[in-house]
Amino acid sequence: MRLKKADSRILRKHGGQGGTTLLEFALITPVFLMLIIGIIELSMAYFANMTMQHAVREGARYAVTGAKDLDPDSANQQRYQAVIQKIRDSSMGMYDKVSPVIAVNGSDAVGAAMFGQAGDIVVISVDCRWAFATPMIRALFRDGQAHFVVAATMRNESFGGL
Repeated sequence: MRLKKADSRILRKHGGQGGTTLLEFALITPVFLMLIIGIIELSMAYFANMTMQHAVREGARYAVTGAKDLDPDSANQQRYQAVIQKIRDSSMGMYDKVSPVIAVNGSDAVGAAMFGQAGDIVVISVDCRWAFATPMIRALFRDGQAHFVVAATMRNESFGGL
């Protein structure tokens, strides 16, 4: 009997709105979570873009010196492999995640003279794709990936001779 009186007093006091706050929370929470996840996903894509831009700049700085000592194959040092290794080292682990396609001076053909001679201008560009983790962001991009190109342009040094 006392319980019924207490229940009726509570309902009169709150105007019969028991559970409204819970309902509002249940309606707003999914929207809020989607917004937060979207911000995180787009921030990760932006971070990958900026990190790869830094890595390509570092690779171009290394390329214009004419050095090739970073090539992992110490028996047969190649300048191209050394520049790629410099880009990979500077990418903070993003290199393998963005599926890079590297082009030097507009060509992706690998050769001994691909970086030019002393005084030549070198353009290194990397075509990248960042795959999104969540389906809601994937739906906003073609193929579910963000596509971006980063590039750096520099002039070759005199390679040790003046």
